[in-house]
Amino acid sequence: MAPRANWKGFLKIAELTCPVALYTAASTSDRIAFHTINRDTGHRVRRRFVDEETGDPVENEEQVKGYEVGADDYVVLEPDELAAAVPESDKTLSVSAFLPCGAVDTVYFDKPYYLAPSSAAAAESFAVIREGLRKKGAAALAHAVLFRRARTLFVRADGDGLVATTLNFDYEVRSAAEAFADIPPMRVEGEMLDLARHIIKTKSGRFDPSAFEDRYEAALAEMVKAKIEGRRIERPKPAPASKVVDLMEALRRSAGSPTEEPAPKAKRAPSKAGTAKRGTGKAGKSADGSGKTAAGAKTKKTAKAPSRRAAPRAQTKAAPARKAG
Repeated sequence: MAPRANWKGFLKIAELTCPVALYTAASTSDRIAFHTINRDTGHRVRRRFVDEETGDPVENEEQVKGYEVGADDYVVLEPDELAAAVPESDKTLSVSAFLPCGAVDTVYFDKPYYLAPSSAAAAESFAVIREGLRKKGAAALAHAVLFRRARTLFVRADGDGLVATTLNFDYEVRSAAEAFADIPPMRVEGEMLDLARHIIKTKSGRFDPSAFEDRYEAALAEMVKAKIEGRRIERPKPAPASKVVDLMEALRRSAGSPTEEPAPKAKRAPSKAGTAKRGTGKAGKSADGSGKTAAGAKTKKTAKAPSRRAAPRAQTKAAPARKAG
């Protein structure tokens, strides 16, 4: 069963008219909501409008809208005057143009709605419009009065229905030039650009909205659950501060490439001659002065190989044995 429609009217393309209904596509109504209560009594509190100067309560019938034109100077608009400014609605989504689906910058997208036929009799004409847009890879620009304002909607095919997204007015969209004014001109090329391309290629994926968690909402839900169950609320540990690294090093790490680190100094390996002499009885006593035979020493070394640090010292002691020969 379809949910309650936010708006009902007609989708009109030239002489083709189709009864349609708008349904909310995205909503924050499922988020956790709180009431403001009196800490001492546990009762809910309510707000009352009061006169800013006198502090006296102002009832609803005495409240009007005012536009500030100067310090404490307002132009007052009565409710009937505001109502006269609302454009007349004919309950029609009138299509004025078709354009490619990617032709509108997403910064102009405001709020999405699902658009569906409002009756079984409208299903055929609705399907004609939907499939025409889908086959052409196009979207429709439509105009309608929605919720007291004249709005432009971007309508495209989506699954079995249509998605109609209200568009922001041009005066509502801030200039990108202002936001980007302080970005210095940079020329990126060479290894940095190659690494960036590699990262983008290896990290390519598909959008899965179920993979993204509202961590704030989840934390609130856990707090409420803990309060209900009488459990202690565990405060999460703060995340460790990230280290500042060189840009090139960061790119290499992200790409899985080895970073350039100073190579450790190579240690000189013992010579074959020194190794051979340590294996004979001419080397004399062992390093610990125990007087064990070379065979015994060899057996001990087989059980436990000398460390790399010990290797240079053993080689130094082997040198006199070579002279004795």
